[in-house]
Amino acid sequence: MQFRVSPKTLEDCSAEEWQARLDLAAAHRLAYMHGFSEGIFNHLTFVVPGRGDRYYQIPFGMHWSEVTASSFMEVGIDDGKVKRGDGDVERSCYCIHAPIHKALPQAKAVFHTHMPYASALTRLEDPRIKEIGQTEVGMSGEIAYDDEYTGPALDPSEGARLAKVIGDKTVLFMANHGISTVGETVADAYDRLYYIERAAQVQIYAMWTGQPLKKLPEPVVEKTKRDIGGNSLYNGPTPAQRHFDALKRILDRKEPDYAT
Repeated sequence: MQFRVSPKTLEDCSAEEWQARLDLAAAHRLAYMHGFSEGIFNHLTFVVPGRGDRYYQIPFGMHWSEVTASSFMEVGIDDGKVKRGDGDVERSCYCIHAPIHKALPQAKAVFHTHMPYASALTRLEDPRIKEIGQTEVGMSGEIAYDDEYTGPALDPSEGARLAKVIGDKTVLFMANHGISTVGETVADAYDRLYYIERAAQVQIYAMWTGQPLKKLPEPVVEKTKRDIGGNSLYNGPTPAQRHFDALKRILDRKEPDYAT
């Protein structure tokens, strides 16, 4: 099955739109490389630059390891119809992502995965990330927790409900389900995805020892939250953008076809 959008369809694609496609394709390849994907399911989407009425989504059935910049359909946020490109719109992607894109100004990118360590925590009675280390503290203030699994998301009302749970946060723990991250850019959302999985992995390793977890003192937690990331120390790109650019350089060496 051919999933690629024809060159004719993309001939009026702006430079900003093409960059968004490149970044989103890279995010899919990297998520597969990092073990975040699950078959042909889960979804990484981004609002089409300059268009508040549509977002990029891969055709249902495409594996994340084969996504390229020209793969994406443009899907209507209000009606779920394909506006550009060809393929089937995976229903749960539309029902989760479109309402979040519409409701939250910080959610230009919405990434939803069932990556193993963070998803394991969502299966626990207490899924909270504990403030037991620097990475965990750096993420903890950005996390919203949804404690109600309602079944597969097959109606946009579920995405609207999740948007309310996320609020002004950038990471959502979805009870008995998985993780979603949101960001103004693909780099922001991917950086959150990467580090929440690292935080969950280390916490689970610590829990496996059976020893009591060593919680950081509150003054140290507050100082770490203020200082983490080094955003105020550097000019130019944010740490998240620098991280994503570095990851894309790996793809440029190993899988340069993502940019086609």
